[in-house]
Amino acid sequence: MDLLDITFYGNTLKAWLFSSFLVVVLTVAFHHFKKILHRWMRTLSERTETDIDNLIADLMGKTKTVFLFLLALYIGSLFLTLPGKVSSLIKAVVVIAFFIQTALWGNGFMDFWIGRYKQRYLEEDPSRATTIAALGFIGRLIFYSIILLLALDNIGIDITTLVAGLGIGGIAVALAVQSILGDLFASLSIVLDKPFVIGDFIIVDDLLGTVEHIGLKTTRIRSLYGEQIIFSNTDLLKSRIRNYKRMFERRIVFTIGVVYQTPYEKLQAIPGMIQEIIESQELTRFDRAHFKTYGPYSLDFEIVYYVKSPDYKTYMDIQQAINLAIYRRFEEEGIEFAYPTQTLYIEKGATS
Repeated sequence: MDLLDITFYGNTLKAWLFSSFLVVVLTVAFHHFKKILHRWMRTLSERTETDIDNLIADLMGKTKTVFLFLLALYIGSLFLTLPGKVSSLIKAVVVIAFFIQTALWGNGFMDFWIGRYKQRYLEEDPSRATTIAALGFIGRLIFYSIILLLALDNIGIDITTLVAGLGIGGIAVALAVQSILGDLFASLSIVLDKPFVIGDFIIVDDLLGTVEHIGLKTTRIRSLYGEQIIFSNTDLLKSRIRNYKRMFERRIVFTIGVVYQTPYEKLQAIPGMIQEIIESQELTRFDRAHFKTYGPYSLDFEIVYYVKSPDYKTYMDIQQAINLAIYRRFEEEGIEFAYPTQTLYIEKGATS
């Protein structure tokens, strides 16, 4: 008898060798084909402006060698006569590997799509970028659920009973993770209602900063001092939020005080002087200037005007220009600013 005709587990040695050789050859061929295609698509993507070649290159990079090996193993097993249980096991493993690989491809596709649109809309419309991120999470959740159910169904598990069990188990899980689900729904509320979006400057209680990230559980804010402040989404929505990014103009109120020795005519002219100074500045809208009250050591004037820009630096530049102009005008008119003074009282008494 020829050595190659010896039978092992229902197959000749020749069949085993051929099948093994085929598995090795197919694995190497699949792996090299993947590398060549991946390298070629990367080179092509550098020469073109379309995103399709970038997507294909990314998906090829996410193709796992283990999946290619299992695929080759399944093809090689077709040339053997195997027991039913072994064939079913190989088929189940390959099916699971296929769905895992499909999940990786789907995740890569969604990452590519979300990243592309977030980059496109982040500067034009930050709220849309935030919405896309949230929809991406929901899309992943639905996609992974479908993949899991299809994988279980293809390996012979009755998913009808499983779905019913997941409904009951889902209630128990929901009760156990109430805080996490609360933050999740708060995140969806932020995305849909848009009280703020990425890039907005907000103040929450005594904390302030620029919104950097809106996640499923937390929102991250970069403060003016440089540190990152992290809020729970639920706690954030329970707070009173002031969104300065959506402020169209800034209302400014400030006071000045002059000495009591200021003549009546000068006091009467001060509101007009200040109105003239404010109206001479760009991006300002004068509201009012009044002699408001008799202070402890000054005659106080209250001035109100608007800066037609929400930018804080613009406001400070304008306020500085107004203060300097008021100082120069008062110096020309001989009007003195008031400041706190102390009066010394000497009690008259008998001298020794």
